Amino acid sequence: MSIMLGLFAAVLVLIVGNIPIAVALGIVALAAMIATHGIGVLPNLVIVTYNGATSFPLLAIPLFILAGAIMNASGISQRLIAFASALFGWIRGGLAHVSIGASLFFAEISGSAVADVAALGSILIPGMKSKGYPAAFAAAAMSSAATLAVIIPPSIPMILYAVMAETSVVQLFVAGIVPGILGGAGLMGMATMLARRYNLPRDSAFSMARVRQTAREALWAFLLPIIILGGIFGGVVTATEGAALAVVAALLVGLVIYRELNLADLRKAILDGGVQTAVVMLLVATSALLGTYLTEVQAPQALARTVSEFTQNKWLVLAMLNVLFLLLGMFLHSAAAIILVVPVVMPLVRAAHIDPVHFGLIVTVNLGIGQQTPPVASVLMVASAIARESIWRVTRVNIWFIAVLIAVLLLVTYFPPTGLWLVDLFYR
Repeated sequence: MSIMLGLFAAVLVLIVGNIPIAVALGIVALAAMIATHGIGVLPNLVIVTYNGATSFPLLAIPLFILAGAIMNASGISQRLIAFASALFGWIRGGLAHVSIGASLFFAEISGSAVADVAALGSILIPGMKSKGYPAAFAAAAMSSAATLAVIIPPSIPMILYAVMAETSVVQLFVAGIVPGILGGAGLMGMATMLARRYNLPRDSAFSMARVRQTAREALWAFLLPIIILGGIFGGVVTATEGAALAVVAALLVGLVIYRELNLADLRKAILDGGVQTAVVMLLVATSALLGTYLTEVQAPQALARTVSEFTQNKWLVLAMLNVLFLLLGMFLHSAAAIILVVPVVMPLVRAAHIDPVHFGLIVTVNLGIGQQTPPVASVLMVASAIARESIWRVTRVNIWFIAVLIAVLLLVTYFPPTGLWLVDLFYR
């Protein structure tokens, strides 16, 4: 237990010293391996890092990132916004509801909250400000709505968790459907309450003709997730094959159907996807070193024994893990937190007889909340930058939306059927 705490403390010190997380993990793991086994272990470490980053399910991450980037450049996000505006624009504070509704749809394509807020926020946040919405409210609504992208399938954090915990990514995807919808409904309810407080305007009168027109224009945007997720859930394709299908479908829609994707946009999408993938894969590779060392010294098993001696109550263990991941989410990106911590706590999860799919959903929601809580708050940072507003002013408004996400977390944690009843219905 002391070895594990010492290693994590060393990693955190390096991170605070502005060392990239992946590099910090590699340095600490390398030092620990050499101290334990001597310099002769170095050739084996190359194999460990290579194997750590070449798991087949991880291939879904760059493919979903690329698909989301292509779809954003193909005009799909604008069509989703137009449809959401036709549905919700008549409500007071309707553009906030449009942000949430569009995020629900875009989440089924991108799997990334940062991609969601960058694609939709660049259009909707300036739009809200031009209608008289406070900049802090506009950024908070868009930022929290974007978090739905990590709960609703396909979700990149869920893919990472499934690999680290050796569980089913498809079942995790299914488990996220109901909590994601509940989160969207809760955020809309909170937006309605705040809209009355700020006396926000209605965007437009409701028109069924406009709903039908925007629905026709966004038809392919609706069909894409149905085809991709339907194939995954139906067992026709794996999650990785579904991600490849998403790329092909995005190219067809952008180049053949909408004809708004040009070679410059495609090149930028490929480069952006490559950069994001490199960041995640380097984290995975270096974390494999640390994971191997912790396994050798049986640190995860020691943690499980320590907590089991304190309590064997499943719900108390979940409460402790919730606090741990909420705190980690404030300081680490979701990928780093999953890669660093999940392999360590899984023996404890199994010892407490916690369903790994249930726990994966809890981890995902926790880290989604972490994207909204400073100092790291990656999604909140992007929304605040687009709104040109102080992150702390945005946070004062966003705390109400975070309260909704915490309510979803508690519901998912202490009423497991919220996420698991669809999994039990179709897969167990």
